Amino acid sequence: MTGAAMRAVLVREWIDPQVYPVVEVPRPRAAPGEIVFAVDTAAVNFGDTLIATGRYQVRPHLPFVPGTEASGTVSEVGEGVNDFQVGDRIAACGFVGNARVDRRIVGSFAEYACIAAANAVRLPDGVALEEAALFRSNTETSAFALRKGRLAAGETLLVLGAGGGTGFAAVELGKVAGARVIASASSEGKRAIALTAGADVAIDSRAEDWRDQVKALTGGRGVDVVYDPVGGAATERAFRTLAWDGRLVVVGFAAGTIPSLPANLMLLKGASLVGANLLEGYRLEPEQCAAEARRLIALFGAGRLSVPPVARRYALDQVGTALADVASGAVAGRVVIKIAG
Repeated sequence: MTGAAMRAVLVREWIDPQVYPVVEVPRPRAAPGEIVFAVDTAAVNFGDTLIATGRYQVRPHLPFVPGTEASGTVSEVGEGVNDFQVGDRIAACGFVGNARVDRRIVGSFAEYACIAAANAVRLPDGVALEEAALFRSNTETSAFALRKGRLAAGETLLVLGAGGGTGFAAVELGKVAGARVIASASSEGKRAIALTAGADVAIDSRAEDWRDQVKALTGGRGVDVVYDPVGGAATERAFRTLAWDGRLVVVGFAAGTIPSLPANLMLLKGASLVGANLLEGYRLEPEQCAAEARRLIALFGAGRLSVPPVARRYALDQVGTALADVASGAVAGRVVIKIAG
C-alpha cells in the first residue's frame, strides 16, 4: 500500500552508464508483518554498486529504489508486528523476503523505506544513527564468514581488503574471537583504518614480497584462516600462505575477477576453500542469523565493535557520485547518504 509522496532514487532500466534520478514516488505503507521507517542515513556498500547496475547475483524487479542498508526511526507498524513500535530507532539491511523470488531490497536511497520486521534490529541507547547505518551488513557478513571458517582463539587470521567495510569488521571480530590478525590493504590510509580496528600488524597488499612478509609474520608456519572479499589474483596468493588444515573463506570478488585455484594446492596443504554467502544463510539458517544479528548489535552497543570512519557524506541527489566512489575502491573510510535534514 502507498500513501503521501516522498523523494527517492529510482532505477527504471539496466543501462550503461546508469543514471540515478531523484523522483517523487508514493510513500510506502506497512502491510502485515512489515514496518515503515523514516530513513536517517543510508550506507553505500560495494554490493550496492553491483545491485544498482544489475551486476549482482540477484536483480531486483524494475523499477526499484536502490540501497540495502540504513538507519532511521519507525513511522508505521503493520498488523501482527509486536517487536517494534512507532518511534523506535532501528537499523535495517538486506533483501526483504525470499531474495531469489521476491527480489526486493530495503530501498534505503529514499526518505522512507518499508521492510519486513525480520530485517530490522532495535538500536541500543547511545548508538548514533549514522554509525548504525554502517554496522549490520558488513559485520554480519564477516561474522558469518568467520563462523564458516571455524576461526578459533589462538589462531592467526589474514584479512584481505582490511581497510574496507567487511574487512574492518573481520579484523574486529577476529580480535574478539581471540585470534592474531594480519591485515592486508592497498593504501596507507586503509592500513591505518585496519590498525584502528585492532589488527596486530598491517601490510601492503601491493608489495612484491607480500607472501614473504606473511611467512615471516607466522614464523614460517602460515596462517590458519584467510578472509577474502577481494578475489582475482589475490585469492591464490593468499591460499598459498595457509598453514596445514588452513581455511580460505570466499566472501566476494571486489577485484572484479572470479579466481580459479589449482586443486593440488588444497591437497598439498590439507586446506579448505569455504564459501560464505550471508544471503543464503538468512534463507537457510534464518533463526541462527537473526540471533547472531542481535548478539552483534549488543556488542556494538557495549562498545566492543565499531565501524570505520565516514570519509564522505552525500545528499540524496548525489547517489551516482557516492556509488562511483565506492566502486573505485580508492576511498579510505565509508561513504553515506544523508537523508534526514
